[in-house]
Amino acid sequence: MIVLGIESSCDETAAAIVRDDRAILSNVVLSQIDDHRPYGGVVPEIAARSHLSHIDGVVKQAMAEARLSFNDLDAVAATGGPGLIGGVLVGMMTAKAIALVHDLPLIAVNHLEGHALTARLTGDAPFPYLLLLVSGGHCQLLDVVGPGQYTLFGTTVDDAVGEAFDKTAKLLGLPYPGGPAIEAAAVDGDPKRFKLPRPMTGRPGCDFSFSGLKTAVARLVERLGEAPLSHQDISDIAASFQDAAAGALVDRTRNAIQRHVEIHAGIDGAKRTLVTAGGVASNQYLRSALTALAVEEGFHFAAPPPALCTDNAAMIAWAGLERLRLGLTDHLDFAPRPRWPLDSTA
Repeated sequence: MIVLGIESSCDETAAAIVRDDRAILSNVVLSQIDDHRPYGGVVPEIAARSHLSHIDGVVKQAMAEARLSFNDLDAVAATGGPGLIGGVLVGMMTAKAIALVHDLPLIAVNHLEGHALTARLTGDAPFPYLLLLVSGGHCQLLDVVGPGQYTLFGTTVDDAVGEAFDKTAKLLGLPYPGGPAIEAAAVDGDPKRFKLPRPMTGRPGCDFSFSGLKTAVARLVERLGEAPLSHQDISDIAASFQDAAAGALVDRTRNAIQRHVEIHAGIDGAKRTLVTAGGVASNQYLRSALTALAVEEGFHFAAPPPALCTDNAAMIAWAGLERLRLGLTDHLDFAPRPRWPLDSTA
């Protein structure tokens, strides 16, 4: 089976074609970072207008790179939410038009499910597995049993970890987006120079909190009182922040591992898998910390390559394939939605 995927939930206009043998035939991503950088974040109206201007060309390029026609497709999948509703509407309406004209099944994909299933596109991640989903808008621990089958173990009570990365970068005068900038600055830094809080660490449960860590960085920058901060100060703060954020994520994930093992007690221990996905999952320091945790707990660790951690359409096409195999398609009257939790009962 071959599926065209379309992604437009935030600031990337993307289209990709994926085959069910895990082959990515094309994967086109048009970033809007330069459009939003002057504002220090994504401006919804600018994002929607950019999607509208570029979506047709991006789909055309994906089809050309795959050397396929619409008659070669088995379905078209598009992000149906959650996300900035203007962008989601553009992608979904494009997918509906293609499905209608070429008589193809339509699959509305939850953007978070796209992230959740990407590890199965790029490697071995048998169901069930534990997922740490970390991005600019989401920070969740989920038990993944299959497409559409998710149990929420924990989520952030305030800020997502990706947002904390962006805000910390802004405090340090680093460029947008903040995640890669913090990671790059931290390479030359001492993670032990500044003792920053690791919110929720040691508490029961699997929820996260990052507002306190973000506030602590703001107070630290204010206390140093230099304008601008020295290169070494910036590197040390970045490294200390990254270490604190990773430590908090590892602590909460350890609690989730215990819960996952209790729920799936009959699963062969050799098949237990910890997966991380989402934009922040591209951070190599975090990956190293999670790999060590997985080894400690007897889990296999899996994560998509960094290029497939950030928003892309290959993950949407793959999630569409996973759903198509189960006969999970959608009608043309599907209504895009700005909010769409993976666990509807949470």
